[in-house]
Amino acid sequence: MIEIRIEGMTCGGCVASVKKALLAADPTASAEIDLASGKAAIETTLPRARIVEAIEAAGYDVVAG
Repeated sequence: MIEIRIEGMTCGGCVASVKKALLAADPTASAEIDLASGKAAIETTLPRARIVEAIEAAGYDVVAG
């Protein structure tokens, strides 16, 4: 389980875009994303760096930490 904080999401469409990017990187991934807090819990076999790349490529910022 990878927990990430994402900035730049403002609506449900943003959440859908992040999920789409994650599934493109790992079709077996599952994610719970909370729009209000900007937190995502992602179940994947990919390394954290690859998940961060996918989210950033979709146009969102991942907060370090």
